[in-house]
Amino acid sequence: MKIKYYLFVLLLPIFFMSCEKDDENTNPPDEMSVASCEGCHTNYAHLQKVYSPDTTAPAGGCGGEAPHYEPYDRVFMGGAGYADFKKSSHYAVGCVNCHNGVDGTDDKKKAHSDNFIPHPSTVYTKKCGSCHKEIVDNFPTSIHNGTGQKKKVAIRSGYEHSSDFSKLPAHQIEGYTKNCATCHASCGECHINRPPTGGGGLANGHKFTKTPDMLNTCVTCHTSRGGHAFLGVGSGTKPDVHQTKGMKCLSCHSGAEMHGDGVPVEQRYSYTKLPKCENCHPNIESKNQYHSAHYDSFNCQVCHSQVYNNCGSCHVHGAGARIPSYMDFKIGLNTIPDIKKGYKFVTLRRTLGAPDNFKEYGVPEMSNFAALPIFNFTTPHNILRWTDRTKVAKGQMCFSSCHIRKEGDSLINAKWYLFESDLKQDWEINSTKKYTVDNSLPESWLK
Repeated sequence: MKIKYYLFVLLLPIFFMSCEKDDENTNPPDEMSVASCEGCHTNYAHLQKVYSPDTTAPAGGCGGEAPHYEPYDRVFMGGAGYADFKKSSHYAVGCVNCHNGVDGTDDKKKAHSDNFIPHPSTVYTKKCGSCHKEIVDNFPTSIHNGTGQKKKVAIRSGYEHSSDFSKLPAHQIEGYTKNCATCHASCGECHINRPPTGGGGLANGHKFTKTPDMLNTCVTCHTSRGGHAFLGVGSGTKPDVHQTKGMKCLSCHSGAEMHGDGVPVEQRYSYTKLPKCENCHPNIESKNQYHSAHYDSFNCQVCHSQVYNNCGSCHVHGAGARIPSYMDFKIGLNTIPDIKKGYKFVTLRRTLGAPDNFKEYGVPEMSNFAALPIFNFTTPHNILRWTDRTKVAKGQMCFSSCHIRKEGDSLINAKWYLFESDLKQDWEINSTKKYTVDNSLPESWLK
């Protein structure tokens, strides 16, 4: 008994010491000093005291106005994302090695001096290249840089190539940068932040997300013309068949495609990394009589796409799209036959183009607007096997839902096709009439 008693007495302090130690572990750690980058940006109350109000409204886009996040919410590092960030190799790099600025001070002005860079990936060659050299070397050829759009602006302004964009007047480039370019992403907009059209700011406590979230990243930028079609949000549409099978953007669109392959392209459909239907559907041209008849002359969407979103005649930073969004479906002549070779009839979408796009930025009219059509080749992400053109009522011929035919004075199925009468402005007619079907339909259809 005495031995047991002495053991108890000897062990008692250890038990108390253990309890005291456990109690210490349950206490919250001391907050870091706000006299540091990390201490400031992890202290929500302090950020609320020292933040600077916005001087301009967040950028919007085709999906409407961007949601508003307070400036201090956009730069707060917290939650599970911040905890993951602290375990990452990016955290070990240190704040000032990416952002410049001055650490170890509670003076906000001083902290953001020394060539401070809010978004280091805007200078990705310098800030990302040492660790991600191949991606950085190839990124100038990424379609996320807006090469095709810049080419259109340059050509309609009287130049020839996307590389001529830099020759445009500074005020026109300013208009493009503040408006059109808000969806053209650098590394951070996909992997760290919300895109500007999604409100901007840190998406998940500064965590670097290798695979971007489909809804909060991809669809935030690719809203009405991609994501909503894929999800079946548009009025009168159903979700894309690939989406119903659990596929996401990156199921088809790889990181290599997003980052560029080092080969410059003038527009996205000439990009070598684009996915093809044949990648998952081999030998599709011989699967049935309809494919055999039309595989080489139609793009797949002519038969398998639903109605999709159109809008147009945009005033950049002005009245916006003067032709409001509407759901439609149009088949016309191939506008890029040098790239999409062989196709005669393709799906076409009305775009935002108008001669006075940059009126608000001192360019009354683009000098060569008619050089490019306002209805462009399109590949809507709203595929169904059975559409209004592939369904055939009992007793009817296979072409009864899609070929134009005359019944009295009426043209049946004409609604699917782009005619010159669909073009409402002189400049629409001048730029696009050669891609309408008025003089290109088979004679047998009209007898």
